[in-house]
Amino acid sequence: MQIGKMMMVLGAALLVAGALFYFGGRFHFLGHLPGDLHSSKNGVDFYFPIVSCALISLIGTILLNLFFRR
Repeated sequence: MQIGKMMMVLGAALLVAGALFYFGGRFHFLGHLPGDLHSSKNGVDFYFPIVSCALISLIGTILLNLFFRR
């Protein structure tokens, strides 16, 4: 891979990550989907958003396959 192309891909990835951090509070449904695990006992909270992670992984896989398919 050429260095210029790699830098453009990394720049785009940083742009997307920055947008997610900036607009992250507006996605209230993400992290509260059915199937996400949340437990609170004796003042200790355990939270694992397994369904949200699976959804983000699926969407990312579809987008990457659309853009980088040969």
